[in-house]
Amino acid sequence: MLKTTLLKAVEAGAVELRRYFNNEDLAISNKEGINNWVTEADHASEKAIIEAIQSDFPDHFILSEESGETATASEIKWIIDPIDGTINYASGIPICAVSIGVEKKGEMIFGAVYNPFINELFLAEKGMGAFLNDKRIHVSRKKEVINSCLVTGFPYTYLDMENGPLQVFERFVRKGVPVRRLGSAAIDLCWVAAGRFDGFFEHSLSPWDTAAGYLIVEEAGGKVTDMEGNPYSPYQRKLVATNGLIHEELIDVIHNRKQLA
Repeated sequence: MLKTTLLKAVEAGAVELRRYFNNEDLAISNKEGINNWVTEADHASEKAIIEAIQSDFPDHFILSEESGETATASEIKWIIDPIDGTINYASGIPICAVSIGVEKKGEMIFGAVYNPFINELFLAEKGMGAFLNDKRIHVSRKKEVINSCLVTGFPYTYLDMENGPLQVFERFVRKGVPVRRLGSAAIDLCWVAAGRFDGFFEHSLSPWDTAAGYLIVEEAGGKVTDMEGNPYSPYQRKLVATNGLIHEELIDVIHNRKQLA
């Protein structure tokens, strides 16, 4: 039943994404920071998703990007990003997705990320593998960072810190390692799971950015930790997700403990 509701909720959000996409009159407002947008499509998608969930499970805990928590005593929590990649969406760039994770007693048990514009639905259930449009997916086999294709993201507010986003980015690009920036952490994670990217790292994320995607990576055979290599929780800000084979080396480069040849 949870899986059925999850798929229903993802599609309900996607309907709203399609409805508002490339609408010149799309209403856009700004949250904290610069260019941290929220649109009427975010709100419409979130409303449709929550209604789909609550029609089946009115007592479940919900954590959503725009409306925050609807706290209950339920052991099931739905973690929702109604549009992951809002700036892309509002700019007419079809790299964005509905992202929903389902957590039970603190453990992620389902994750779904759906980009309706290229018709890609990534889905994972704990212990059951990861799938793209019903076809099983697996992470890549790259063994060295220098030969890898990576992806990252940058926060809306500059982080002036040791081994910060720009410093780490520079280490890779100076050595010719391709590092992409898609603008959607949920899609970044799913593309690691599908073997398109070999690794993903980011310094400042929220639970709704990663709740679904990190389970999808793990179920595709990958590894997800914080930037110290410790077990990951979506309530942490920093994340490293890889095929597992380059994981330790990538963390060493991030912390400047290793120089790329």
